[in-house]
Amino acid sequence: MRGAEGEAARAYFGVFGYMVRGDRDSFEMDGRTRRPPRDRVNALLSFLYALVRAECSAGLEGVGLDPQVGYLHALRPGRPALALDLMEEFRPVLADRLAITLINRRQLQAEHFEALPGGAMHLSDEGRKVVLTAYQRRKEEEVQHRVLKHKLP
Repeated sequence: MRGAEGEAARAYFGVFGYMVRGDRDSFEMDGRTRRPPRDRVNALLSFLYALVRAECSAGLEGVGLDPQVGYLHALRPGRPALALDLMEEFRPVLADRLAITLINRRQLQAEHFEALPGGAMHLSDEGRKVVLTAYQRRKEEEVQHRVLKHKLP
């Protein structure tokens, strides 16, 4: 199963950059890079994924589950495997969608990122502030379930 997921992720991130409209030069992406992220889109995704992972870990601990003991992700010391399993459900709707929204609405611009030695890229302090504010707002939004017709947080 992990092999199929890896192939799907490569295909997904291979076309992810095509969702960027407008300033494509500043937000060019050629696949997923991490540790370190090599471009602005990957830096933004890494930051958002860290936020989602932290919230999943906290939520699991809050209901008495050990975030270290997962099912899909390999068990390694210090790695919250169950939180990583859980966050897969939230990545596209929370992190990926928010990243594209922030870029396409020009709420994040090239100036919100800093290049580091060795080719790494990360969000500036101001960039993190913009992302954190938008992330908190996104979590507070309610959506209408298409079938049940109920509003869901």
